[in-house]
Amino acid sequence: MMEDAFVQLDGVAKRWNGQLGVEDISLSIPRGSFVALLGPSGCGKSTTLRLLSGLELADEGRIIIDGKDVTTAAPSERNLSMVFQSYALFPHLSVAENVIFGLKVRKVAAAERREKLRRALEITGLLGYEARKPGELSGGQRQRVALARAIVANQPLCLMDEPLSNLDAKLRASVRKDIKKLQVDLGITVIYVTHDQTEAMSMADIVVLMKDGRIQQVGAPESLYYRSANTFVAEFVGSPPMALVEGSALPGFEGAAKIGLRAESLSLAKAGQGRLKCLVSECEFLGSETFVGLTHPAAKGLTISMPGLQTIPTGEELEIDFADEDLHFFDADGNRTNHVKRVSA
Repeated sequence: MMEDAFVQLDGVAKRWNGQLGVEDISLSIPRGSFVALLGPSGCGKSTTLRLLSGLELADEGRIIIDGKDVTTAAPSERNLSMVFQSYALFPHLSVAENVIFGLKVRKVAAAERREKLRRALEITGLLGYEARKPGELSGGQRQRVALARAIVANQPLCLMDEPLSNLDAKLRASVRKDIKKLQVDLGITVIYVTHDQTEAMSMADIVVLMKDGRIQQVGAPESLYYRSANTFVAEFVGSPPMALVEGSALPGFEGAAKIGLRAESLSLAKAGQGRLKCLVSECEFLGSETFVGLTHPAAKGLTISMPGLQTIPTGEELEIDFADEDLHFFDADGNRTNHVKRVSA
């Protein structure tokens, strides 16, 4: 564990009636970082966040925040704020009243409340909306009210539980930038739960990828993308995900169980000069590029990225090529291995 970590989880576990929630969760989170807990539904990321917040108590392990053991402490004793998926706003209160509600409960002086409210509304772009009720706001504006409430709490740690999942795609991209800017400007530590790898990869300094209640890999986004610890990480991170090819399908690499290939590493080859012959299964046009899906008996998820609009008939045969240095190697258990030396024919 890092001695200077702001948040530490040491061997934390939570079970319900013997059923696994999370197991052996150990993390060291630096002060001022943005950490994304990423994974599919049911992987344990929200449970981890609830354990951090004190809404659930751990069966095993320790949780330390800013040097204080808070494993059994109440949420109010953990010096943190939360932003929820559901906004959790009082519908009968105005924007201003919702934002300063917690300050009133804590009996903060009126002058201080007004100053904190003004600053929070300015930061979140809500000046002029003070008198409106939540029902008069758009989804993005309501989420900004929830963010403003977290800002006035002035806590060094903010936990966010899928705060953008109720928003449409365009609004998600906009609020995503708002949240990242807020985190940087305020210098707070954010732990952010999401199932959306685009959110995690674009916002976080550190990504914690989880599966079945356990951590699969922790690292910078580029580390998960370029040095995936196992095939689960390889197939979860990236759009499109990494393709996996049986080692026996590539001459010279028969010693590898699985070989991973990213779409941008593939190129078209002339007839008779490619390393794999594939059939086109689909074309997905995305504006600046087209993803061409390919099928091969010994490969899963093969996709090649091609510039501009490409319309290649389904069933057409293509040959693809790639450089040895772009290959990723995995053993029979799916774990990353060192580069497999190519065997000469």
